Amino acid sequence: MLLLLALVAVTLDAPATVAQGETLRVQVHGASSGSRLRFEGRAIPIFGELGLIPIPVALKPGRHRIELIDTTGQTGPSRDIEILDAHFPIQNIRVTKEVEGLKPLPGEMEAVHAFQERVSNDRWWEEPFRTPTAGCMSSPFGVARYHNGKPTGNYHKGTDIRAPEGQPVRAIAGGEVQIATMYRLHGGTVGVDHGQGVSSMYIHMSKIAVTPGDKVAPGGIIGYIGHTGFATGPHLHWGLYVNGLPVNSRQWIKGVTPCAK
Repeated sequence: MLLLLALVAVTLDAPATVAQGETLRVQVHGASSGSRLRFEGRAIPIFGELGLIPIPVALKPGRHRIELIDTTGQTGPSRDIEILDAHFPIQNIRVTKEVEGLKPLPGEMEAVHAFQERVSNDRWWEEPFRTPTAGCMSSPFGVARYHNGKPTGNYHKGTDIRAPEGQPVRAIAGGEVQIATMYRLHGGTVGVDHGQGVSSMYIHMSKIAVTPGDKVAPGGIIGYIGHTGFATGPHLHWGLYVNGLPVNSRQWIKGVTPCAK
């Protein structure tokens, strides 16, 4: 008897260009279970047929390659993409000596980093994401930060929304609360795992309305605007993380306009 074998072609489908700090969505068709994408030395999980690649802010513009790696480490199809220069500006922040001298609590930075790198198998997020609070954008993602006219060597890893003290802060999507703590440097902090490599963090809040382990619905209240921790006034700093790296939230959420000068 003649046995006919159906060969399934493995393909990668992605936009040809993506800017620094953005999320590249790669559709993977026909790959074996457990396969991953490899980009700039990072292994990116594939859930269903979707791989989300966070593009580092400092990645050099130009052509870069995505590769598919199977469970044996063998390289499959690859695709070149063009990384565009995002032209992030400089932003100077005036801070007092008291605020500038704040140091994190023991274990604070370790807990935050562990949360940001968390990748869970369940998916609780659906698009479109919601704006976490009403207000204008006082600081965008990616700007090179200066303090009192001096470079810090860091960039802004989230989006700041200016809002009145006590205004509710809401989850941008469904998820599970992993952090709900009043830290010294970050202030009132909530970290929500949305699943499959997507998470969000909300800091400087005056009051926290959830506890670790809580399941939150899209738009659910998780805290209230404040200026705790390293903050110069009432606002929400919120960050979006994809597979361990901060990404530009404006690619995911629209409608937050810059504050008037």
